[in-house]
Amino acid sequence: MATLDIDLVLAPVDGSDESQQAVEYAIAVAKEYDATVHAVYLLGEDVTRAIETDAVDESVIAEDTEAFTETIFDQANAEGVDVTSSIAYGFSTRVKTTHPGSVILDTAEAVDADFLVVPREPVSGDPGEVLEKAAEYVLLYASQPVLSV
Repeated sequence: MATLDIDLVLAPVDGSDESQQAVEYAIAVAKEYDATVHAVYLLGEDVTRAIETDAVDESVIAEDTEAFTETIFDQANAEGVDVTSSIAYGFSTRVKTTHPGSVILDTAEAVDADFLVVPREPVSGDPGEVLEKAAEYVLLYASQPVLSV
């Protein structure tokens, strides 16, 4: 029986309860394999457009994402798991092929992730929640093992 060699678990988040639950699974997997978690916060289409048109102050967005990722760091630290984080645009108004699923897979390659944990449950439809549009794509095209929770 083959065993998994996991050094880095990628957990895409968007501030939703579903992504928070996925992070809990990512931390559990990382703890089991003595791995690190990388949380990538994906900004939704409305937020991306607002930033690109200067309709919203980027510092406000940064504060919101930082508050969410701080909870991830706290949870991981409590379990003895190291965490890194980043922020990415989940959409592009200039590149049609940029969407949450492709951004997750690109991030997985960039950080050399060995395992991905993505939420699959439908979310409320809040414009900030972007991961509901990504899980199926990630499951179909990821080259790493994926846990969809």
